[in-house]
Amino acid sequence: MKHALIEAEARGGGPPGGRIADPAGEGPVLLAGLDQRFHALEGRLTGGVAPMAVWMAMFDWSFHLLNAPGRRIGLAMDAARQLGKLGAAAFGSEEIAPTQGDHRFTSPAWRDLPFSLVKQAFLLCEQWADRATSGVPGVTPANERIVNFTARQWLDMFSPSNLPWLNPEVIQATWNEQGQNLGRGARNYLNDLAHLIGSSPASAGGEAFVPGKQVAITPGKVVFRNDLIELIQYAPASDRVRAEPVLIAPAWIMKYYILDLSPHNSLIRYLTEQGHTVFCISWRNPGAEMRDTPFDAYRSDGFMAALDAVGAICGDARVHACGYCLGGTLLAIAAAAMARDGDERLASVTLFAAQTDFTEAGELQLFTTEAQIAFLDDIMATRGFLDGRQMGGAFQLLQSRDLIWSRLLKSYWLGETDAPNDLMAWNEDATRMPARMHTEYLRAMFLHDDLSEGRYLVEGRPVVIEDIRVPFFVVGTETDHVAPWRSVFKIHLLNPGEVTFVLTSGGHNAGIVSEPGHAHRQFRMATRMAGEAYASPDAWSEQAPAYEGSWWPAWTAWLAERSSPQDRAPPSMGAPGHGFPPLEDAPGRYVLER
Repeated sequence: MKHALIEAEARGGGPPGGRIADPAGEGPVLLAGLDQRFHALEGRLTGGVAPMAVWMAMFDWSFHLLNAPGRRIGLAMDAARQLGKLGAAAFGSEEIAPTQGDHRFTSPAWRDLPFSLVKQAFLLCEQWADRATSGVPGVTPANERIVNFTARQWLDMFSPSNLPWLNPEVIQATWNEQGQNLGRGARNYLNDLAHLIGSSPASAGGEAFVPGKQVAITPGKVVFRNDLIELIQYAPASDRVRAEPVLIAPAWIMKYYILDLSPHNSLIRYLTEQGHTVFCISWRNPGAEMRDTPFDAYRSDGFMAALDAVGAICGDARVHACGYCLGGTLLAIAAAAMARDGDERLASVTLFAAQTDFTEAGELQLFTTEAQIAFLDDIMATRGFLDGRQMGGAFQLLQSRDLIWSRLLKSYWLGETDAPNDLMAWNEDATRMPARMHTEYLRAMFLHDDLSEGRYLVEGRPVVIEDIRVPFFVVGTETDHVAPWRSVFKIHLLNPGEVTFVLTSGGHNAGIVSEPGHAHRQFRMATRMAGEAYASPDAWSEQAPAYEGSWWPAWTAWLAERSSPQDRAPPSMGAPGHGFPPLEDAPGRYVLER
């Protein structure tokens, strides 16, 4: 620490982190530790959101609004117009309708007075607040997004749909059931409270979906293990397979078995049934001992180590690589580094809901300002990782109407409980993120967008997506709040080669778990060949052919066109002679870590 202070002062910047130099070298350490513990406590109270980031955004917006009298007069006139519309609504006029995807007022009871008037008043207020927090001259875009988002969260909290004495569904249910719904709701609340303090299982019915018993049961073997990954090789479902294996890199922000849920909706099982030899990475759930694991370790000790094992087992066949979410970003980095270095082991790259350009990464950018990342650094410093509950809370805020408020309405006021299913149980099976890795990822991707701008370094040299010369198959989902599809679509700008893009119904998870036979599924798909002109996302959406059903068959057909015939005997399970013996049955150990 003393050396760091001397070096910082020699550069003229003062002690690192703005600390007061202490000749004994102990003061800065103690003061930094105090800050970290204080911010960690704050993080528990705020769900990991940096309070100063919100306050600074509010100051920026409010002071610029105070300095814009014309804008304030315009907002006052707008408020008067909204009041006039509310007066018209009092006589039965429908002045404003909920936005697309807003399901809070779908019950027919909201059409009757006085509830229709209450609904109209709230929607008109919500519309005015959106205009008041947008487009104020001088406010930075990042601060404007934070203010607009925060205003929406506060208004959503006080929506009449969330207030039992204003919600006709709750009033009617309470009357019809003589209050029994409130009794069930109280029990639901106590169950959730017990889970929150750690005295109950993660979710009702979660024990019915245990990896290796009810989910993640596609037969296979763990054929490689290091401190970061287990590599699972799946048993063939036919006596003849294609030569080119499929290697899947899921995100380590989630457990891999999102792709191997129940047998009927397991993408991994589906791939084996189509004649593919399938490998999947199962990431370790890190503890404090992995606090200093860098982001690049997930490439070198994760994907590249898995690729080496696949090569030893399957020979010199080129590999169809697939990455999901953060795993897709990692795959793009690895593929770019391989292309730079002349490594031609990949046959294709498939990306599921994965971003390579983060300039329009949606509302997750609200949680990746410099102030927010510094706050998270201090939170993670006390534990060595970011807890899955904190990450889950951020994702829930992005869809608070559906994931928070509508759930609380159903559970606490209507006394309803959702029937447990495999996707819900998987969602509760949270993972953690090593402190160093998470900080490096947020800064390099969300904060500085180094990958798309050619500044991201692998082994000291930059990598660019443009260098990748294999075809891409890229899937975006229509209602994705984690990786918005227009952001995923930017792969067209970063690589001039062949890109087949699919836009499927559903969100970040449900859009990917889209098995054949799933009701109400549809997708659009089109291929831009190498050298063809770029089309904007909206132009692409208008021109791309639409299809009913699951996109899975379209993907496996795409893989088949770029693979050898299905005429080879399956490879052995593992390669003991090359140092990759089968270690144990799938799903292995790491997926069971809590």
